[in-house]
Amino acid sequence: MHEQDLRPIAETAYLNTENTWRYRAILRYCFIQHERLRHYVYPEEIYQHLKESPFFSEYSEEQLQQDLKQLTEWKNLIPRQETGRVHTIEDFKRKKFRYQCTPYTIEIERMVAKLQQLGDGFGGGSLEVTLFERLLAALGELRHKGLTLDAGELNQLWEDLYGYFRSMVQNASDYLAHLKSDKVEEQMMTEAFVAYKNAFTQYLQNFILSMQRTSYKIEAILREMPPEFITGIAERLADYQLSIPRLDAAPGREEWIESYRDKFSSLADWFLGRANHPSELYALQNETTDTIRRITRFAQRLGERHQAFRSRRHDYLHLAGWFAGMSGVREAHKLSAMLFGTPSTRHLYTEPRQSEDMDRLVWDEPPTIIMVAPRLPGYREKSRPGAMPDRSDAKRAALLEYIAGQQQNEAMIERLITDRRIVLADLPEIDPYVRKTLLGWIARCIQSRDRRIQTETGRKIRLLEAQDGQRALLRSADGVLDMPNFTLEFGDAG
Repeated sequence: MHEQDLRPIAETAYLNTENTWRYRAILRYCFIQHERLRHYVYPEEIYQHLKESPFFSEYSEEQLQQDLKQLTEWKNLIPRQETGRVHTIEDFKRKKFRYQCTPYTIEIERMVAKLQQLGDGFGGGSLEVTLFERLLAALGELRHKGLTLDAGELNQLWEDLYGYFRSMVQNASDYLAHLKSDKVEEQMMTEAFVAYKNAFTQYLQNFILSMQRTSYKIEAILREMPPEFITGIAERLADYQLSIPRLDAAPGREEWIESYRDKFSSLADWFLGRANHPSELYALQNETTDTIRRITRFAQRLGERHQAFRSRRHDYLHLAGWFAGMSGVREAHKLSAMLFGTPSTRHLYTEPRQSEDMDRLVWDEPPTIIMVAPRLPGYREKSRPGAMPDRSDAKRAALLEYIAGQQQNEAMIERLITDRRIVLADLPEIDPYVRKTLLGWIARCIQSRDRRIQTETGRKIRLLEAQDGQRALLRSADGVLDMPNFTLEFGDAG
């Protein structure tokens, strides 16, 4: 921490003081002239501009001179004595000045103008899908050509690289914060939002897909960069900054190097994360996904509200025609059960599942037997003290049954392996459990950067992509799945 970080900033005093309205009007006019490349402004021009406003109807030239003097003391304006228009010694003694905004004042006015445009919400922001691709290209060029470029080209490449990163993070943060603001949520509650729901979700989904396509490549490049390479790049950038002639006090070489290393470290941490902290990329992906869910939920609620107020007259007439065409009461009862469900049923109760198998269907579970107590006044069930039953044998039997089932499933998969490979196009009709297992392995391999995984049983699997867009038909008892002809290559078990 430097002393400069702790001192008060006198240049911002004009923003919150007794005569702020006068100071801000003067500096805003000087700032506008600076943006028009008129760096020097004369007091008579300022006074003429202020008198055009009804707020300065009683404003005098003496007050303007006092305000200009105060702004000069606060280092908002730099006075330059005007010598070119002096005709007498008396005019020279009166010191006619022209004024120029200081760099601090220019940046403060830019910030104030941006805050006024911002209003009560966040900046519009955006989710630019091309920023990830530009950042990837700049990182690749820095990795392969960084030490061979001359100092000027290297500095320009670094400015582009860090500019892409800063714009990507800031725009994404502003856009997502904008979608979460109270004002936008109120607009999502209106009926007009339904028409924009698909555009919003498609925009966010395209951003997630672009981020997923490029983020793994960016992470791979960042991991390939050794610390000595980063230090070499930082030293060359520091030498370039020191080669630029500057009249004011400039940071030393070590400060420049440390600054560039810190910037690169923040970029790497954003993608790779730190110890015990997930990466900001992962957080951005989750936040974008949550935003899609929230937008879809709002649209669903609006649709349900719209359906609730819609007239059901035509629906009832259509149902009445169905019932009128029934040949008997039994068929009408069946149609009624299909349309309206079972009458007079309030609750459905069942015992907890006896198996932990997620693929076990509800029809495979045993029925639940409920003892109904008689409805007699004063009836109470008799309670008897009971002992804790020993269920170790039942647990052991259940465990053996589970292990036998797993071994049977492993045997079914083992029979499909030929030459340590499973080619989807060569498979016969398979069990639905085998299909779910294979699809689960393929999904995990696709999410892995090197397309390799290790299963719960220690089996190592590598996914080979389909050649030339070949397709495979995966046949099971419950249907046929058309998908790319992937190949699963098996290694040695752990």
